[in-house]
Amino acid sequence: MSTSHTHANQTGRGRLVLVPNTLDLGTEPSPIEAVISAGVMQRAASLQHWAVENAKTARAFLKRVDAAVPLCAPLQSLQIQELPRARKGDGNGQVPGEAWRTLLAPALAGRDLGLLSDAGLPAVADPGAALVKAAHDLGITVEPLPGASSLTLGLAASGLNGQRFAFEGYLPQLADERLQRVRELEQRSRREGQTQLVIETPYRNQALMDALITILQPGTRLSVACGLTSPGGWCETRTVERWRQGPRIALPDKLPAVFMWLAN
Repeated sequence: MSTSHTHANQTGRGRLVLVPNTLDLGTEPSPIEAVISAGVMQRAASLQHWAVENAKTARAFLKRVDAAVPLCAPLQSLQIQELPRARKGDGNGQVPGEAWRTLLAPALAGRDLGLLSDAGLPAVADPGAALVKAAHDLGITVEPLPGASSLTLGLAASGLNGQRFAFEGYLPQLADERLQRVRELEQRSRREGQTQLVIETPYRNQALMDALITILQPGTRLSVACGLTSPGGWCETRTVERWRQGPRIALPDKLPAVFMWLAN
């Protein structure tokens, strides 16, 4: 008997299983076996209940899994629910707690529930973190499955400091606020030897890259990783001075990228 089933029988509750997705959303897909391990696909194939960021992309992922490891039930019969979003007009932009409890109902009733993001590891730079928090609050065991994260893959490929780093999410869109924030993060990087990681909506990739090249100091090392694990994926690191000198790299406007820098 597996550990997860033993736990469910002892507590009367299922687990929240964090299932990693591929990182090829928006690009030519790689064979799923090249990114997702056989063990992870077997665990995913065993789940009938899902909480997902987007139902359409979740079904596409499960269809790919099914081609490698048959699902425990026909795809159309699986229970797939999307994560709730804050309603417009809510003062603090928070999703009511009961919405998360409703989503976790299968686990509370003793059935394992899969959590799937659009790309990479659930709950890392992903709205699924709120569901994981709710699971802990309700005493539901969280079972993370190993998989790729664009943040850690990019950091590993960058040659920047992988011992001390911080993910800062999205930078402000207003130019003055972004300028101030980038300078603050560069100062922290210099002071603490800490690599800074940020992301952007893909259609603004080039604008952010151009802004970073303009704002950061010439000696700061700036890296960008794009489409890792996908055909044609790449990561390039240069000093800002060398980025300014060229050659210029045109970033795709439909593919996510990770931007990283380390000041000296």
